[in-house]
Amino acid sequence: MRGGRPLHPRPSCHAVIPDETGQRLVLIQRACEPYRGWWGLPGGAVELGETVEEALRREVREETGLEIAVDRLLTLKDAIGRDDEQGITYHFVILFFSARLLGGRLRAGDDAASAEWVPVSELPRYPLVPGADEVIRLAGLEPGAPL
Repeated sequence: MRGGRPLHPRPSCHAVIPDETGQRLVLIQRACEPYRGWWGLPGGAVELGETVEEALRREVREETGLEIAVDRLLTLKDAIGRDDEQGITYHFVILFFSARLLGGRLRAGDDAASAEWVPVSELPRYPLVPGADEVIRLAGLEPGAPL
């Protein structure tokens, strides 16, 4: 960062984690910007020296208390924030994966204000971060019409 602005994009990874029935999935309520208070998929930034899969397992464990196995890459997206002068405030390259639950007990941790098993049928009631509904559909779950 220079002057509070990033010098390059930062890799990030997030997971769609359904329960064994495929009727519910894990969502976290974001405690930090961007999109503080909105609901999204657990995950976060890749640290230097970590593989993307290691980072995803660590981030999910830190935010939710759950242990996962990473299944497959679903898609990738850029998240770019700009200030009023169009300066870049953040730039994440986000890789989205499907994952299987291995164990643990769901609880909010790290930068998650809340963590819940959300019925897929109730997803339209949650303010989802932009693009989350599309990623959930790519995992084979149907969240219904967006808010």
